[in-house]
Amino acid sequence: MAHVFTYGTLMWPDIMARVCGPDVEPGTPVAATLAGHARRPVKGEDYPAMIPAVGHQVVGRLYLDLPEAALARLDRFEGGDYERHEVLVTLSDGSWQRAWTYLFKPGLAARLDDGDWDEARFERDGKVRFVTRYVGFDAL
Repeated sequence: MAHVFTYGTLMWPDIMARVCGPDVEPGTPVAATLAGHARRPVKGEDYPAMIPAVGHQVVGRLYLDLPEAALARLDRFEGGDYERHEVLVTLSDGSWQRAWTYLFKPGLAARLDDGDWDEARFERDGKVRFVTRYVGFDAL
């Protein structure tokens, strides 16, 4: 079993459930923060990327106790632009938890826009478009 820190489209439990597959119930995520990283919009996409960035932090959601099969599906979902890394996140009660997360590959930084990815905008304008555009959930 593994914990996974999410910071973009996978923060929505309905999207996470589709990615993890029909045999996995990802549960309700808990709030978590990752220091030393920044979340940036990917140019022309509804989803963000996360990169190391001194002095920044990313607020996201932590899914607990996901099976290895879910990690394999997450790896395929994230594709070749992201790498899975183990990180240490801070929970709302101040405790720490080890988790996996996906970082954008360093050589692809030119594909990122400035500023933080807009979570509210994604929910309002991009979520339906993202789910409709991404037809590969069942193929993971």
